[in-house]
Amino acid sequence: MTAMDARTSEERRHEIVRVARATGSVDVTTLAARLGVAKETVRRDLRALEDHGLVRRTHGGAYPVESAGFETTLAFRATSHVPEKRRIAAAAAELLGDAETVFVDEGFTPQLIAETLPRDRPLTVVTASLPVAGALAEADNVSVLLLGGRVRSGTLATVDHWTTKMLSGFVLDLAYIGANGISREHGLTTPDPAVSEVKTQAVRAARRIVFAGVHTKFGAVSFCRFAEIGALEAIVTSTLLPASEAHRYSLLGPQVIRV
Repeated sequence: MTAMDARTSEERRHEIVRVARATGSVDVTTLAARLGVAKETVRRDLRALEDHGLVRRTHGGAYPVESAGFETTLAFRATSHVPEKRRIAAAAAELLGDAETVFVDEGFTPQLIAETLPRDRPLTVVTASLPVAGALAEADNVSVLLLGGRVRSGTLATVDHWTTKMLSGFVLDLAYIGANGISREHGLTTPDPAVSEVKTQAVRAARRIVFAGVHTKFGAVSFCRFAEIGALEAIVTSTLLPASEAHRYSLLGPQVIRV
């Protein structure tokens, strides 16, 4: 490979990552036309980018992996996989049981869980998420405790020592936790260390922990690990996660619910 070829290849892969992050996904055919190269060249680029942990390949394309340098916003999450997220949120809310004190994590799926929680009995919800607090603030029978701290603009959730210190004073019946990635080897991960600290503290504070997330989270690994799979009581996802893969996660301890 010549120096020119190498530079062209590097520039092409930078462009693929940029487009994937801007749009949420890319497909081989469109990329080949956009870059003026053969589809096989694009497939080779996607394999290389996957090896470097920058994208996850799908049938006919790829989507970006969230990392220390890239994280999707709450606004973007509210537009992707929405029907799947609504099914997952409804199933997760059914796991409430007799819990009276509940932590609801930041993120769009946890926000949907909050909106689905029952209003017919007393419930105390602790959250770092402004949208979650807003969704429940006027609900009858629900008492909302919003954790103080620095608000992250992309997710509208609080972080840093104020948040974790307040959270460390609670013992919670149940925590609904989200993550940017979940894998059998590395557990639950998220790109930002400050967010990881809040999630770690929530996991410590809760007697029961439920992870809820779409199928694309599985196998993805981000920068900061905050929980092991074995710490979870349940994993709630969709049938787009293959049954065989769900079974492998269940062997590590949690009940895996696919909806």
